[in-house]
Amino acid sequence: MRRAYLTMKTRPCRQSPRCAALILLGLVAAIAGFGSGTARAELRVDIVSGKVEPLPIAVPALFGSGTQAEGHGRDIAGVIAADLERSGLFRPIDQRAFIQTRESLRLLPQFPAWRQINAQALVVGSTEIRPDGQLRVDFRLWDVFAGQQLVGLRSETEPRNWRRVAHIIADAIYKRITGEEGYFDTRVVYVAESGPAQRRVKRLAIMDQDGANHRYLTDGADLVLTPRFSPTAQEITYLAYSGGSARVFIYNIDTGQREMLGDFPGMTFAPRFSPDGNQVIMSMALEGNSDVYTMDLRTRRVRRLTSHPSIDTSPSFSPDGRQVVFNSDRGGAQQIYVMPGDGGAPRRISFGDGRYATPVWSPRGDLIAFTKMHGGEFSIGVMRPDGKGERLLAKGFLVEAPTWSPNGRVLMFFRQERAGRGGGQPRLFSIDLTGYNEREITTPTAASDPAWSPPKP
Repeated sequence: MRRAYLTMKTRPCRQSPRCAALILLGLVAAIAGFGSGTARAELRVDIVSGKVEPLPIAVPALFGSGTQAEGHGRDIAGVIAADLERSGLFRPIDQRAFIQTRESLRLLPQFPAWRQINAQALVVGSTEIRPDGQLRVDFRLWDVFAGQQLVGLRSETEPRNWRRVAHIIADAIYKRITGEEGYFDTRVVYVAESGPAQRRVKRLAIMDQDGANHRYLTDGADLVLTPRFSPTAQEITYLAYSGGSARVFIYNIDTGQREMLGDFPGMTFAPRFSPDGNQVIMSMALEGNSDVYTMDLRTRRVRRLTSHPSIDTSPSFSPDGRQVVFNSDRGGAQQIYVMPGDGGAPRRISFGDGRYATPVWSPRGDLIAFTKMHGGEFSIGVMRPDGKGERLLAKGFLVEAPTWSPNGRVLMFFRQERAGRGGGQPRLFSIDLTGYNEREITTPTAASDPAWSPPKP
């Protein structure tokens, strides 16, 4: 079998021991067209055609040399299987059904044994603690029916980074089978809520997309809202009520330092970074009138993009920065509008019944997600940038604040039931673009206002 070896270079990681500790040594991929036509047809999963039958995949524990490596191999396989299963596109096979042993897998898969349990894809790997203390991980993805290797990865990192290695492997599998970038090696920042309604404590919290590595970023002294990641995934902008007024801050995840962008007069809402990270766009209410503004982070110059005697809020840039979507009641009811990225005449794109809010552009640029309120019910939906193709994906008493996975195929949001059903506490959920596979993301406390990070550097 011919193989192509693609070198993966790492960028210098400033102030981030988590990033600097991870070294990807190489990616091994089967060359398309070399006896792989059948394999490609069998293992391709169409993730946009609606509900699909999950692909059966076998993920045995990675073989480890020594007790510590053995434990890491078992844990890595568990995270890979959980990532893939949670996507709704894969069905990890129960390990008790496996016929071939992990030890014999080190030589070569016995494909008839895996076909017998209907595995269509097989993950094989090994772990080793090197003399310098580094964890070495090798992984291969096999097409069981074609008997071909599809993709592989070798990495060396500090043992404490084993979970991130697992997410990177899951991303490689997802990409090879679906043709789309994975989203498992990402993080989510959200507002952690606790305490009674009259004295609600709201803190910034961050975690991996699967809920692991959870930690709080703020202590609850200030009430925080609408956190959003920078394009580098190293900074967060958010709104905090501090000292009796609302202020916009930027928080550096690596250093724990925060910087106040300005003490703006009036109310400020929903700050977001521009795609290049050089600006923050937000809504400010001056003299009772709410409009959209940008601030240049280098010069601190503020520029007004809308000027209308209405409420213009929740702005979000398109991925190329050329357009801005926002919601406004300038037409009498709260609807979604799109305007040029530097301001200009807005055009209305939503015309359905009810009110629309919290629009956010997909990283792919093909869709805009939103919250819709109609008939006493909330919905999370998507539409094209011209307003066509509106689809509602999730409904409930209160569902709000959609945020996109970096590949633009999954949405996260928060859901809150009525006080008598489920306690009335907000919780985080994800759902794919087809409207299927809704999953709860477990958090230590009540949770709202999630924001999905770009891929980790």
